[in-house]
Amino acid sequence: MTSAAVVIPCHSDDRWDLLRGAVVSARAQQPAEVIVVVDHNPGLYERLRATTSEVTVLANRFTRGVSGTRNTGAFHATTDLVAFLDDDIVAAAGWLDRMTAPFADPAVVGAGSAIRPNWLRQRPSWFPDEFLWAVGGSYPGLPVSTAPVRNVWSAGMVVRRAAFLAVDGFRTGFGKVGNRMRPEDTELCLRMAAGGGRWMYVPEAVIEHAVPAGRDDLRHFVRRCWQEGRGKIAMAGLNAGDSLTSERDYLRRVLPRALAREVGAGVRGRGRDHLGRAAAIVLGVALAGLGATTELAAPRRS
Repeated sequence: MTSAAVVIPCHSDDRWDLLRGAVVSARAQQPAEVIVVVDHNPGLYERLRATTSEVTVLANRFTRGVSGTRNTGAFHATTDLVAFLDDDIVAAAGWLDRMTAPFADPAVVGAGSAIRPNWLRQRPSWFPDEFLWAVGGSYPGLPVSTAPVRNVWSAGMVVRRAAFLAVDGFRTGFGKVGNRMRPEDTELCLRMAAGGGRWMYVPEAVIEHAVPAGRDDLRHFVRRCWQEGRGKIAMAGLNAGDSLTSERDYLRRVLPRALAREVGAGVRGRGRDHLGRAAAIVLGVALAGLGATTELAAPRRS
């Protein structure tokens, strides 16, 4: 029995089958408790209570959004560690054991896993690896072995509960709500690390993130890149100091290398797909920049 609880937020009946898969994979990790938290959907809450006796089912007690939903589960837990999985995630065998290993170091406040996209339809040939974050996946440029990082993703995150509670958890009102995307996980990582805490990326711990129809097309790519630019600027406005160092490194180191690779392969006649991926890289950067500009120009709330 691992001394960790697993929290799974959910909000939509349309993802029932994916949610059931997430619950099965979480229970297979043999945690102390699996906690499913429903985000302001009474019908889904009652359905879970009626059909899922092997897990704890709670209703989000905060305002609508994934931040409050996760907080509800984490605040309910009594274990030293709390793991988060999304309702469209399947954790590989041994995931939780690998994720909890770094906590032998008392300076570690959290850890994150590698995320492998599970394309439910064929992956578009134009989609570059460096933009897998747009469908909730890990991308080139991340460490290839367990190493300290600035932030991890809440889709497969484990936190030291005491450190999580010390910063009041995820910032409610900031995060993913409906079609709005804000990096509530990165923002949490920054606050939890502010006192000297360390986040670890554990690529040997793997989860699979479903990419259904509607998230695998150009329209989603455009919207997601634009939202990323807006979200990162909004996050920077909430935190003192320089909170965008990782983004600058990605723009200066990872993307130029990827663009050169795809353009080079395309002009050498290795297929149009390379030129398509090169175009997607340029488009993605431009859209993120446009989103950032939009957020900078937006009126600030008093």
